[in-house]
Amino acid sequence: MANPFSLEGKVALVTGANTGIGQGIAIALAAAGADIAAAGRSEPTETQKAVEALGRKFLSIKVDFGSVEPVQRVVDETVAAFGKVDILVNNAGIIRRADSIEFSEADWDAVMDTNLKVVFFLTQAFAKQALKQGGGKVINIASLLSFQGGIRVPSYTAAKSGLAGLTKILANEWATKGINVNAIAPGYFDTNNTEALRADQDRNAAILARIPAGRWGRPEDIGGAAVFLASSAADYVQGITLPVDGGWLAR
Repeated sequence: MANPFSLEGKVALVTGANTGIGQGIAIALAAAGADIAAAGRSEPTETQKAVEALGRKFLSIKVDFGSVEPVQRVVDETVAAFGKVDILVNNAGIIRRADSIEFSEADWDAVMDTNLKVVFFLTQAFAKQALKQGGGKVINIASLLSFQGGIRVPSYTAAKSGLAGLTKILANEWATKGINVNAIAPGYFDTNNTEALRADQDRNAAILARIPAGRWGRPEDIGGAAVFLASSAADYVQGITLPVDGGWLAR
């Protein structure tokens, strides 16, 4: 019987794969058998070494996801290199922190454009290619703030809440066309985005006290969920936002 979690022969496009959660996902998908195209602003040198050490092919695409301009190019370059693209992981994102009473329009627009608008249009471009191939898998990286409000991150909360909704509508429209659309909501992970929180002694202690697992998440903790949602094991899973949070939402 074939392994339903195998990604052998698949090609995954992962955005923001140079560090953190994106890197953890890219390596996990490669370990399951997928070749990787990594798209982002920074050169993913460490990720490339790890993927190639697993015997998989790797493509780096230099791109700034601050606007929709490069989205078609990213898909086209992936297909040109590998002949197809089967999996899209929308991980690239930014965050801006300030009290809502003082939050600027520039910070609002930057986060909404990168974390929601560009994600939609990249997913649209991927889906057009996936339809030619007979189907594909989309994994959006949401957040605990897809479920909760948070503090001092209004545009990030709005974008990640919108991403959970976008995951549902695209699943509704594309499920019969062989495209699965789901999301993962990471909890508090040790990444660049949470550096300010971990550096704040009081906030760090309060966060750890709420996590039943008793620690911040590590990038490798997210890989299993991504492999599942990218594989044929999840063919009948549509429109979910799966928390990987050490139990945060359960408390």
